[in-house]
Amino acid sequence: MSPTARPALSRRDVLALAAELGAGAAVAALWPADLSAQALAGKHPQLKALSTRPPDYETPVALLDALLTPVDAFYVRCHMPVPANTAEAGWSLAIDGEVASPAALSVADLRRLPQASVTVTLECAGNGRAFFDPPVAGIQWKKGAVGTAKWTGVRVADVLKQAGIKPGATHLWVAGADRPLGTQPPFVRQVPIAKALHADTIIAWAMNDQPISAAHGAPLRLVVPGWEGAYAIKWLNKITVATKEHDGFWVATGYRYPTKRVAPGAAVDAKDMAPLTGLVVKSLITTPLDGATVAPGRITVGGFAWAGELDVVGVDVSIDNGATWRPARLTGPLVNYAWRRFEIAVDLPKQETLTILSRASDTRGNVQPMVPQWNPSGYLWNAPDQIRIEVKA
Repeated sequence: MSPTARPALSRRDVLALAAELGAGAAVAALWPADLSAQALAGKHPQLKALSTRPPDYETPVALLDALLTPVDAFYVRCHMPVPANTAEAGWSLAIDGEVASPAALSVADLRRLPQASVTVTLECAGNGRAFFDPPVAGIQWKKGAVGTAKWTGVRVADVLKQAGIKPGATHLWVAGADRPLGTQPPFVRQVPIAKALHADTIIAWAMNDQPISAAHGAPLRLVVPGWEGAYAIKWLNKITVATKEHDGFWVATGYRYPTKRVAPGAAVDAKDMAPLTGLVVKSLITTPLDGATVAPGRITVGGFAWAGELDVVGVDVSIDNGATWRPARLTGPLVNYAWRRFEIAVDLPKQETLTILSRASDTRGNVQPMVPQWNPSGYLWNAPDQIRIEVKA
């Protein structure tokens, strides 16, 4: 069926789709049960479980106050259960489709190619979904489905050069070793050939200079810098070079975004949707924490801002619920695809309750909107971050 022939998505269809995307009752629910006590092996106990099968764990903001997010604190997003065997020994990455030399490559084969590293802020497209109004179905992420890590591996371009791409290739179809739950369709994504061959798109075997853990895609994970996190296929075991778009669920129906503004709560026709790709400009206040009590005097408001493939050029902070704004100072290194620290010192002379906001802008002039574009999947929430604190002696 052609894209224009697909029917419009009704509210009921959206709810059913969200249930399929999450593959469990906890995912289908608009307000899932509190599963916080169910810790995930190897992860910080403060991560919040929004689903346990498959595992979906959100990072509290208190654990996001560093340039590189520790692996044990990094959020976990899975569409399907973690494969039982993620050992490097015996792993095979199939390269097929429109290539001169189809191959089955071991991790050792890949390690013989030139090594590459890239530091990337990885964010789930649904981060912030819980804040949309009217609500949308799916995992109710708030602020913590984001983190930054250094990824090390081999360039996809080098792997495909070895295989020999045939003329006319337009996309890579990529898949992992995870298997569907129930009636879920296999998790296959596509990457346009230009993005796939970019020097910063890699197949990683290390995360923060350590072997990738099972929850994060061991032994191989695709890293597509600046694009939403679901392109970073975990447990990568197949790349197909193709001359057309993939027609499976996760490309033709899932992970699509309206091409024009729609009324909140409205149905969206498939012809008015396109595959979601890059992230949007966004910021996160990490100090002080939401709900904190601080003494009167001078404090530092700080956090991180990111913009996918673009760079952050400024962050403004308001301590009066958006009535006035002041520019924060950007500190630390400027790293492509990675968030950047911002800080501002503010004087709080009296006892009061304050609402503090942060608002970032990027190299194309995009600024975090006060009301992000509503969409039926709850993607790309990027309103200014907001916290409330008590100034109290």
